[in-house]
Amino acid sequence: MDLTSKKVVKSLLKKHKISPQKQFGQNFLIDKLALKKVLLAAEIKPNETILEIGPGIGTLTKELAKKAEKVIAVEKDRKMIEILKETLKDFKNVKILEKDILKIKELEIKDYKVVANLPYYIVSPIIRKFLESMKIRPKYMILMVQKEVAQRITAKQRMNLLAVSVQFYAQAKIIGYVPKKSFWPEPKVDGAIIKLEVKKEKLKVDKDSFFKIVKAGFSQPRKQLINNLSKELKVSREKVNEWLLKNNIEPTQRAETLSIENWIKLTKNYTI
Repeated sequence: MDLTSKKVVKSLLKKHKISPQKQFGQNFLIDKLALKKVLLAAEIKPNETILEIGPGIGTLTKELAKKAEKVIAVEKDRKMIEILKETLKDFKNVKILEKDILKIKELEIKDYKVVANLPYYIVSPIIRKFLESMKIRPKYMILMVQKEVAQRITAKQRMNLLAVSVQFYAQAKIIGYVPKKSFWPEPKVDGAIIKLEVKKEKLKVDKDSFFKIVKAGFSQPRKQLINNLSKELKVSREKVNEWLLKNNIEPTQRAETLSIENWIKLTKNYTI
C-alpha cells in the first residue's frame, strides 16, 4: 500500500468515513522525495527508538519502522488510530499511543529521537516540551514545519524569542524545503525540514534566570532593551544601562540583535 499516493490516501479516509481535520493540521505527505529527506536527516540506526508525533495514516511511520528497532507513534485523533491499525498491522515494532502528546508528563524511554510532521499551532509547545520540560530529552528532533517557522527557529540574526529558546538547548538547522504540493490537502504555505541537535553539555547558566531575562528583553520587541529590561525586571534605567554597557551591549539595541552568547553573558553578570 503506497501511502504517498493521493488516491490511496483518499480511499483510506473514505473507507473509514474520515475527512482531513483542519484543527489537527491534517495535511498528509504525498511526496516520496520529501519522505526520503526526513529519513536521511534522522540518520536512524537499527538499535534506536523513534518517537513520532501525529503519525496520521502512518506514511512516515512505516518507513521509520523499517529502519528503527522501535517506533512509538503518539496520535490523539481516535479515527486515525483505526487507520493506523490497518496500515501498520505488519510492523510488530510499532507501538501506537492514543494520547495528546502535550498532556504526557514523561515517557518511559531513555535514548530516543523525535520525528514529526507538525502543524503550525503546535510547533512551539512541542519544542518547548521536549527541550525544556522533559527530564530525558531526545538526542535529535527532526521536524517538518512551515517554512517561515523554520526560518525563525534557525535564525542567527534578527532572532526572536522562539529562536533564542530553541538555540539555548539545541543546534538548529534547516535540512531542506518541502513545497506545499507535497501534501494533501495542500496547505497555503511551503514547509521545511529542520533538525535540532540537543546539546549534551550542561547548561552554562541558570535556566530560570536566563529565560526571565530573555522574556523581559522580548516583552515589547520593537522597544529598546533598556526600556523592556527596566520595566519587566523592575530595575532602574541607570542600573540597566550600566549592566548592558558592561557586557558591550548598547542600551538602545533591540532584543532581536542579541545572540545566544549575549544573553548568556547578561545572565551570568546579572547582579542588580
